[in-house]
Amino acid sequence: MAENRASAYTEGVPCWVDAQLPDVEAGQRFYGELFGWTFEAKEAYGGSVLARLDGEPVATLTPKTDGRMPTVWTVFFSTPDTGALGGRIRAAGGQTLGDARTVGHFGAAALAADPEGAVFGLWQPERHAGFGRRHEPGTFGWVQLYARDTEAANAFYGGLFHDALFGPDARPDFGRTAVGEVFPSEMPPHFLVHFRTADLEAALGAVARLGGRMQVSPFEASYGTVAVVADNQGASFALLER
Repeated sequence: MAENRASAYTEGVPCWVDAQLPDVEAGQRFYGELFGWTFEAKEAYGGSVLARLDGEPVATLTPKTDGRMPTVWTVFFSTPDTGALGGRIRAAGGQTLGDARTVGHFGAAALAADPEGAVFGLWQPERHAGFGRRHEPGTFGWVQLYARDTEAANAFYGGLFHDALFGPDARPDFGRTAVGEVFPSEMPPHFLVHFRTADLEAALGAVARLGGRMQVSPFEASYGTVAVVADNQGASFALLER
């Protein structure tokens, strides 16, 4: 991640996304063409590259260190203290996945899972608060949790992130719905990162041209028109037109 001047995000607000990929160079070609991203190498941090749109940070592409790891986009929620939030996650029935990792002078990252096993990230900022741009074409627009028990998910995340989800100044970019409403019912609970597009049909054509594929045809959601796709290495994400 890299330094930006974005104001701090409230705890529980999605503030960053990261793709774990087997081939980061191939990822740069795919997402550079699809979203107009440019890239800045971060060799000091395991070969990760920072994606920018018009000079502002929007995502990270990270090389997988173990072939058994999933090829996946992960959303990170902002927190002032990964340790304290990790304790609350465990107390609520979730789990933390290893220790927090310091990313230079930018902040600290950690991974966690909710009681159903859906994995998400925690980001404790220092110089890097999170997205420099969001809610516009080529940037993060939403994250949806596909859960088996949406009432339990609402209780778990509402307890962790009450102000971000339900507070007087809340503008949540995070929804919850049942897995079977969009995906086969046997699919495990998971988070799906959404990127905004101004023209969903054109974006779907670009995904296919670049070697990706459509997984779920366009459908109407409460937050816009959505299509689920996979990139040329199998990482799933959604395209959102609103």
